[in-house]
Amino acid sequence: MKSKFSFLLTFFLIGCLSLSLAQNKPRIAIAGIGIESSTFSPAITPEDAFRKRSGDNLVNSYSFLKEGSELREKAEWFPALNSWATPGGAITRETYESLLKQTLDLLKENLPYDGLFFDIHGAMSVVGMDDPEGDFIIRLREVVGPETLVSTCMDLHGNVTPRLAENTDLMTCFRMAPHEDSMQSRERAVSNLVERLYSGKGKPAYKAWIPIPILLPGEQTSTRVEPAKSLYAAIVPATAQEGVIDAGIWIGYAWADEPRNHAVVMVTGDNKDNVVNSAEYLAHHFWDVRNDFDFVAPTAPLEECLQQAIASNKKPYFISDMGDNPTAGGAGDVTWTITEILKRNEFKAGNGKKLVYASIPGPEFVEKAFKAGIGNAVSGEAGAKVDYRYAPPVKLSGTVTSLYDNPENREAVVKVGNVYVIVTEKRKGFHRVADFARHKLNPADMDIVVVKMGYLVEELYDVQADWMMAHTLGGVNQDLPNLPYKRINRPIFPLDKDMPTPDLSARLIP
Repeated sequence: MKSKFSFLLTFFLIGCLSLSLAQNKPRIAIAGIGIESSTFSPAITPEDAFRKRSGDNLVNSYSFLKEGSELREKAEWFPALNSWATPGGAITRETYESLLKQTLDLLKENLPYDGLFFDIHGAMSVVGMDDPEGDFIIRLREVVGPETLVSTCMDLHGNVTPRLAENTDLMTCFRMAPHEDSMQSRERAVSNLVERLYSGKGKPAYKAWIPIPILLPGEQTSTRVEPAKSLYAAIVPATAQEGVIDAGIWIGYAWADEPRNHAVVMVTGDNKDNVVNSAEYLAHHFWDVRNDFDFVAPTAPLEECLQQAIASNKKPYFISDMGDNPTAGGAGDVTWTITEILKRNEFKAGNGKKLVYASIPGPEFVEKAFKAGIGNAVSGEAGAKVDYRYAPPVKLSGTVTSLYDNPENREAVVKVGNVYVIVTEKRKGFHRVADFARHKLNPADMDIVVVKMGYLVEELYDVQADWMMAHTLGGVNQDLPNLPYKRINRPIFPLDKDMPTPDLSARLIP
């Protein structure tokens, strides 16, 4: 009788909560932080490298929360702070504590909350800390309280520790690399949060977490190709099972030497068997295809890539300068590649192939170019201010062909022989055709385009007629077995290729 009474009381309370939420919209806060930090780069990321959004600017940055959208109308939104930086080096403890304090102060202004949307990357490194995102969510919990429903969305190259998983209720991550579904994934995280609040179901009964001893870069795990394509496609049927809310496969981040850096599968829901079985199926699937992962495009040393590009009749021929990719955590100012390019006689001849290099930071050179003006000669040095381990600053002597007077990051193009070198005040990745077009450099008209990038993002991928990825030097060097790892958990694939099959049973997170 007592059991029946408890059941009816619980059912009544859930019904009351659902009715209350329907009449009084749930109060949902938004907070986040994100950067991908290489510990193999000498760069340190300062606070002014973070772009901060708060208030209406933060809410409106999510397309699914625009004024009048369905999700916007379902809750009262209280945006605190979202701090996001271009990937780079580790951040200082002072920067971390400053960003955390700003976030907490804004959260305190509108307490209490029914829910929190926690928008993070998951691969932030802080000097002297091993799990900053785990620390961040604990500090947020101290403000919003243990009962607030937290839904987290992450980059699939982030890292999920037990501490982060324990203090998050609902968790998901991107399912595509390149991340064409980043906004869609965030919408899923918010939709799950709103649904659990309106239904009264609240926190999921089960969270299955499985660490997988695999550490691979994104350039070898792109979902454009197999086996990642099929691996990530298996997530949808897993989440379609009764009692499963969401599932995620985190590749992890390869260029930080920390114990948390490895792959993870996590599934949340209310049906224990389906949650556990789904997690274990995805984990075993991942392990079984570990030997099938390969680079998403042909790879070779830089010299071979240049030879093939010069000999090819396809244009534009793209070459990825992978080792110093600023979108993966490289310093972005390694000059080794552009130095090697300028040595070649093929790019000195007036009738040779045209090459554009994007880009190298050099604020002093940009200043000289602006003083010289378009059409005039300029000489100076650029790069190697942060990462000078492989080559000194590159010497550039040529003609200024374009200037871009952006107050936040001015740019100049200098033509050296047949090479158009884009020099920026601050490091910058060139991801869009428009980035080149403002300098009247249409990639489609160039013979060779060299970009500091790993796998090509969508726009550039659609433009390329052929593409190779060059093994170059820098803080995100793709030669993982020869990186000086000291603290990651071993054994781990592919550093220990003959390791025994690991325990891939699900751990249920409290």
